[in-house]
Amino acid sequence: MAVYNVHERLLAGKPSEVGPLIDTLSSSNDMLWPTAAWPPMQFDRPLQVGAVGGHKPIRYTVAAYVPATWVRFTFTGPRGFHGFHEYAVLAVDDDHTLLRHTVAMKTSGLARLTWPLAIGPLHNACLEDSLDRAELACTGTVARPAQWGLCVRLLRKLLGSPNPGS
Repeated sequence: MAVYNVHERLLAGKPSEVGPLIDTLSSSNDMLWPTAAWPPMQFDRPLQVGAVGGHKPIRYTVAAYVPATWVRFTFTGPRGFHGFHEYAVLAVDDDHTLLRHTVAMKTSGLARLTWPLAIGPLHNACLEDSLDRAELACTGTVARPAQWGLCVRLLRKLLGSPNPGS
């Protein structure tokens, strides 16, 4: 099964202001990954090409990295994930930047079921939370905070993950 999944947020700010958020990924001052509610993104070394890690069962290697602009992670797990995910900073005009996260992969085996039934909905919620963090970092507020649907709340309960505010 082919998966092409894009999440993006138009942010008030220049690429030079938004881009550094990518550089904080997996650091002690991570301003992009929503570690308060989701497993942290962790690597065996600072963010750089060749760093190996991921977040809980989702494993990947940093395949490409242009500081403050773009980072691509190639999946190494779970079994059946064949592709990548990435963050990219795209200039829109002098005062606005698009922050985009893309998953492009083919799934095989059990992943053909786990992606649409569980991992995909959890991924969507996590990425919207990540974009909320980016908006907060850039503007000091979040105009329309992401809300988890019933499916995500149920999946988190089944997996033993606490739901914030519960």
